[in-house]
Parts: sequence; structure tokens; C-alpha cells
Amino acid sequence: MRKGSCCMFTSGVIGAVLLIMGISLFVSGLFQTLIHNKLKGEITLTEDSKIFATWKNPPPPVYMEFFIFNVTNPDKFLKGEAKPHLTTMGPYTYREYRPKHNVSFVHNGTKVAAYTAKIFVFEPEKSVGDPDMDLVTTVNIPAVAVMNRIKGAGFWVSSGISMYMGSIGTTMFMTHTVQELLWGFKDPLLSRLKTIRPDTDEYFGLMLHKNGSDDGEFVYHTGEQNYLDFGRIYTWKGEKMMSFWKSNQSNMINGTDGSGFHPFLSKEERLNVFTPDLCRSIHMRFEKEVELKGIPAYRFTPPRDVLASGKNNPENEGFCVTPKKCLDDGVLDVSVCRKGAPVVVSFPHFHLGDEKYAKAIDGISPVHEHHQTFLDLNPTMGVPVRAMKRAQINIHLERVTGFPLTRNLNSTIFPILFLNESVVIDDASAARIQKLLLIVTLVSHFPLILVALGVILLLVSIILAIRFYQNKTEVKRFDFAQPSAKKDTSYAPVSSKVDDQDEKNGTYIGMMPVDKS
Repeated sequence: MRKGSCCMFTSGVIGAVLLIMGISLFVSGLFQTLIHNKLKGEITLTEDSKIFATWKNPPPPVYMEFFIFNVTNPDKFLKGEAKPHLTTMGPYTYREYRPKHNVSFVHNGTKVAAYTAKIFVFEPEKSVGDPDMDLVTTVNIPAVAVMNRIKGAGFWVSSGISMYMGSIGTTMFMTHTVQELLWGFKDPLLSRLKTIRPDTDEYFGLMLHKNGSDDGEFVYHTGEQNYLDFGRIYTWKGEKMMSFWKSNQSNMINGTDGSGFHPFLSKEERLNVFTPDLCRSIHMRFEKEVELKGIPAYRFTPPRDVLASGKNNPENEGFCVTPKKCLDDGVLDVSVCRKGAPVVVSFPHFHLGDEKYAKAIDGISPVHEHHQTFLDLNPTMGVPVRAMKRAQINIHLERVTGFPLTRNLNSTIFPILFLNESVVIDDASAARIQKLLLIVTLVSHFPLILVALGVILLLVSIILAIRFYQNKTEVKRFDFAQPSAKKDTSYAPVSSKVDDQDEKNGTYIGMMPVDKS
């Protein structure tokens, strides 16, 4: 009894103490604050942080897929007899290595500067086709660029250039291998122009000079002073703002480069990403919760208003440099940062764009799951576990005075190719993040663990108390019944027998009778 009452009392006291401690810690948020502060201190771009090495040389493999549009009816399109019909070739996949170099700390260590080189290596097992052998027919981009540059020079100048282009066999469409279209070939028209303007590059390619190159120097906030600034771009090529666009808002360099974000993301956040290829910043919004390799993540994706026209989204008014020629939703004219070439970017198959762009081309059909850009970010760490950056390169074709080849053209945004730059976290990195998230979860929920233990011990104490009082009641009942039973069985028969013997036989000593005299 004494041992049971001791256990009951001890478990009750400890349970009550744990319950009070757990509730107090949960209400105060002490442990959650401690682990959050610890992570905020660890997730910084400083030399002694655990993520600095992976930031300099990311371990997860990045792949660049190119899907090329091949024109099957160029003559009918030029004559105005049919819409252009496109077939898709590819993907032609390249492994992309993105190590940072010339990394240095600036502004008293509060910021870090770096260049990110991009190295592409062809992956035949992940590709469909051979880029050295596959031929593609597409718009003659150098010819269109020349036409666009001399568009305002007058009829006679344009006509003279047009005749010269005809004399060397320049047409509106060209046929080259995929390798040449991507990485460069010597163009006859550009070679002739080089004799007039020596600074002209006689080679053309959509990815010309980009293998092994970088986008210039970026200076990033380390996040040491404010965790919300982790990875945020401070300057690009020495400038805090661009000068391509018409408004200060459009020229702002907002957000990170997309490789990482601050920890403890919320679903309500607007994530800004600066993309040099687009010459602008875009933003993303939360779409849904996902999970990859056991890691929970929030999917962020650009909403429709990112590439909406200025009339539908006033924030984008500054991206239209020529007001009378503003494009509609879903496309962005980037000729201002492409040396005047009439390049227009969009999402693949004009996803999130005005329907008229897709309807003007046979073979174009946007599908959200296949053509959206998204980032899957672990909200605790701000680390991308999966990313798909998808973009389409188009050429704006329109009638140019003095060039008979363009007389049947209406304003057409003509697709050339679309790309998918993807990354999925590797198994080793995923395992490290899983362990870290487990530690964060356990520490953050430690007060709840104390509450649960306290409740369990109190329940044990209550059960012991019930059993203790049940046993005590049974003992009392047994003690109350025991004396009356002994009186009935011991004394009554013996007394009766002795009296009977005295009356009948007299007094006995041993077994012999004694006479009374």
C-alpha cells in the first residue's frame, strides 16, 4: 500500500509540473523562437555558414532542354495562303554546371559579390535526336534583325538593302542543324555587313558565346543583418537599377536570382526573381502544397498578371517602350536589351497569354502542367527542392517598307524554340534536409511533448489513485467481517462441551474419572 501511494503521488506531481511547464513554454514560444533564431543565423551567405559551400557550387544537377519549332510550310505562310505550321523537335538536353567564381565579400562583409558561369554539356541519353544531324527550318533571324534595324531609314535605303540581300540569296527562312541554330554559324549576310561595320559579329546563334560565359557580376545581401534579405540582389553589373525600360518600377532589380530564398516562407508572400534573360524581374505566388523525396514544399508560380499588358496591369506599363505598338497579354518585347533584334519572350506555347497568339500558329497548344514555370520551395529552409524555368523565344514578324518579302506579313509573334531549365534536389541533399527538418520539428514541438508526457503521467496517477482506494475499501470490508466469524466457531462449542461433561461425568484428570467425596 505504501509503495503504491508513493508512485501515485510522484507521478501526479511530475505530471502536473510537466503539464504546467509545457503549456508555459508553448504559450511563450520560447523553443520555437530559439530554433528559428538558430536557423536564421545558419542560413546566411557567410564563410562560416553551412550552406555557403553549396551556394558557391550547387550539387543538384541542372538540365537545360531545348525544344525547337520546325516550320513545314514557309512558302505558303510568306504568300499569305496559310498560317505557319510548326512541329516540335527535341528535347535536346544539356547538363548545366553553374559554379560561382570570383567570390568576394564587400561592404564590410555585409554583401557578397560573385559571377556565375554556365557550362553546357550535351546529354545524348536524355535527348531525342542528334543536334549535329537534325535539320530545322525557322525564321532567318539575322535578316529580320537587319530589316528591323533600318526600318526607319526610308524607302530607298530599305529597297537598296533588300536588293542586296536578294543578290546574296537571303530569304525570310533558313535551314540549319540544331547545333548551328543553338551554338552558332557563320551567316553570309552578317559577313557582308562586317566589311562595312567591323564591329558586326558575323556569327549567329541563339546561344552564341553563352557556353562558359556568365551574366555579369551580381552582388547579394548575405542575410546576416536581416534574414529576409538572404540572397537578395543588391546590384547587377554594378547598377542598382536597369535603364532598358520606361519607368523606374520596370527598371528595378527585385528579389533573388532564384537559387535560394529566405527561411520561413509564408503562402501569402510575393516572391521576386530577377532574370537577366528577360531583362527584368518577375514575381511568383503560392499555388499549392507539394512533397518531393519526403520534403514538404510550397509551389510558387508566376500569375497571369506577370506578363499582362499595361492596360490590364498598370505595373507593366513601363515595359512597352513604343506606346503605339504595345503587345497584348502574355508576351514581352525584349528588343531593347537584344541589340535591336525583334525578340519577344513568352511562356511556352503562349501559356498565360492572349489566345490570339496561339490561334495564329498551327501546332501551338498551351497546357498548364507542361508549360508553366514554378519553384517548389521548402518553407522552413527556403531551399528549392524542384524548379522548372520555362520560356519561349519568338520573333516579331511584320511588314517592313521596302522589303517585298514582308508584303504579305501581318503582325505575327513567331515561335522559334522554348526551353526548360530544370533542377531536382539530389538524394544526399534531401537526406540532410530531412534530418534538419526533423530536428527543427522536435525542438519546435518540445513544449507539446512535455504537455503530452504531463497528461500521460497525470492519467497514470489517477489510475493508481482509483486502484489504491478500491484496494483500501476491500481491506476494510474484510477486517470488519473477520471477528464475528471467530466467535461463532471457537467459543460457543467449547463452552457447551465443558458444561455438558461437568454435569454428566464430573471432573477428569487425564483420561480417568475422579470421585467426588
